Amino acid sequence: MAMALRLVRGKLGRKFLPVLSSTSLLHSHATSFGFKEVQEEEKSKMVGNVFTTVASNYDLMNDLMSGGLHRLWKDRLASKLNPFLGMKHLDVAGGTGDVAFRILESINSVKRTAVRDPIFDHLREETEIYVCDINPNMLNVGRKRAKERGLGKDKSLVWVEGDAEALSFPDSSMDGYTIAFGIRNVTHIEKVLAEAYRVLKQGGRFLCLELSHVEVPVFKELYDYYSFSVIPALGELVAGDQESYQYLVESIRRFPHQEKFASMIADAGFQKVEYENLVGGVVAIHSGLKF
Repeated sequence: MAMALRLVRGKLGRKFLPVLSSTSLLHSHATSFGFKEVQEEEKSKMVGNVFTTVASNYDLMNDLMSGGLHRLWKDRLASKLNPFLGMKHLDVAGGTGDVAFRILESINSVKRTAVRDPIFDHLREETEIYVCDINPNMLNVGRKRAKERGLGKDKSLVWVEGDAEALSFPDSSMDGYTIAFGIRNVTHIEKVLAEAYRVLKQGGRFLCLELSHVEVPVFKELYDYYSFSVIPALGELVAGDQESYQYLVESIRRFPHQEKFASMIADAGFQKVEYENLVGGVVAIHSGLKF
């Protein structure tokens, strides 16, 4: 399927990465749930309820809402990671396995072309892709999909129920970290970024795929109309759940703009921070390295 993607890369040097005074808002006792203000302790429960509700229709709704483009966006994310044999990788908020499957498939393609060698055999055994999600229902969907793909017994895939703000993994234990369409749902973005930095090894790569902000005026008006008029109605029609998809579009508008989020990543300690807009900013892939 042919698709024209307009890619806009924003590269940020240190002098363009000021400390954001607005990040202090993330420490307050009130936070956002879409356009609503709620107590911090309430947000995680409310987000959990959303994903418990949408889990069974998650893949179908992603296809319908994006016209299938989410598959290409995730392909792009996995390709930027450059997976390799023997890597330890953490995919956070990845319950359905979409990103993890792509990473594992990329590594397996290396396995299939590699000459039989004791070193490659050892690296095969060392490869570990951790799928971490706070919602057990999403993880159940992922495990089911893994079985359907013949990966149910693949020891390289490890499913973990966990909180992105307080990961259970040791310091400097991961070669890569990805989070796709998940970071805007957390209560404290800066805690998630700090945890990502903590668990990555020196030279490890952070990658975040997230729905973002369209800046082109005419396109923005069309996108806003589609978001607020079509997506919630589609959620009601297909999943019988308008509220969850209303939250989805509202949460996108409350998420930091591309430049601001890039500076938050840099403030967490990452270097060579950059981002790539896809489809005019409908989604963006942010990346950074730990040195």
